[in-house]
Amino acid sequence: MGPGKDPGHAPVGVLIVNDSATVRASLRMALGGAEGIAVVGEASGGVEALELVRKRSPDLVLLDVVMSGMDGYAATRAIMAEAPTPIVLMSGVVDTRDVATAMEALRAGALAIVEQLPPRDDPSYRSRVEALARLCRAMSRVRMRPAPPPAVPVVPRARRPEDGRVAAIGVVASTGGPPVLAEILGAMPTRGLPPILVVQHIAAGFVDGFAQWLGRTTGHDVRVAGDGARAAPGTVWIAPHDRHLRAARDGALILGDDPPVGHFRPSGDALLRSLAPFGAEAIGLVLSGMGEDGAEGAATLAAAGGIIVAQDEASAAVWGMPQAAVRRGCVTRSLPPAGIASWLLDRVGVAARA
Repeated sequence: MGPGKDPGHAPVGVLIVNDSATVRASLRMALGGAEGIAVVGEASGGVEALELVRKRSPDLVLLDVVMSGMDGYAATRAIMAEAPTPIVLMSGVVDTRDVATAMEALRAGALAIVEQLPPRDDPSYRSRVEALARLCRAMSRVRMRPAPPPAVPVVPRARRPEDGRVAAIGVVASTGGPPVLAEILGAMPTRGLPPILVVQHIAAGFVDGFAQWLGRTTGHDVRVAGDGARAAPGTVWIAPHDRHLRAARDGALILGDDPPVGHFRPSGDALLRSLAPFGAEAIGLVLSGMGEDGAEGAATLAAAGGIIVAQDEASAAVWGMPQAAVRRGCVTRSLPPAGIASWLLDRVGVAARA
């Protein structure tokens, strides 16, 4: 197996890394019976995991976030430095420190984070195993890239007269999104920006910690959106778990329990469609992620006069969502994260962070 195998014909070789023998056995049993998956090894910690990655060249590493000794963040950094391999993080009950570890691991190169599987007698067990197997198969096909070079300082040009007012920015992201969001916001000033509304697909239990991590990392005022809250300028609003996030023209945030859109709740399509009444005063960003969420909403917003910017293929961990928007013909520009930040600064008319 390894990087040269054809994922359409050979099973995906998964290395399970968890310091609990019980959890490793449970995962081995679950994935061992899943279509297209072969468990090629187990490790009880990060050091052993790195050794097995070198020896067995798995197609994907399923890595626990919280482990004694080398935690998920340190293990991710070591693997990505010595033998870059697709990594999916797995976590049970989380607290703020666990989330911070997971977010730093995502920033270091891990692709996604999922919850631990429920007990075998749980009604959702079979569907959760199938979802995990699908994710493993999809993530194993991601071509791992070396760490990007240091970002070029963002220096905006003078604001053009035709730019006009920007009242709201909507962002849709999934796999590979958190580090991109951090990079873009980290280049932006903490004052003078319009409200930024974000749908980031992330595992249940991680939204609050993700918002806290993003705020600490970038210095921005990042909050989990509440129903009826006012989308104040200079604030980044994150969609809560399992609730749609929409914005009213008067600046009120609206949370919805209506059915998922394209299997997603929160849905990027729902967010971007809600910005259509803003017309030319709205910007939509479609960042790294699997699937097509955001593409339909981006097309609706563009038809109303909004501007759509997508992450480019070269910089995206997974180009599925940006590619879907590009294929709709609604994307004005495809840019890497630093380019998106530079373009936003130019468009909004604010100076780059010193």
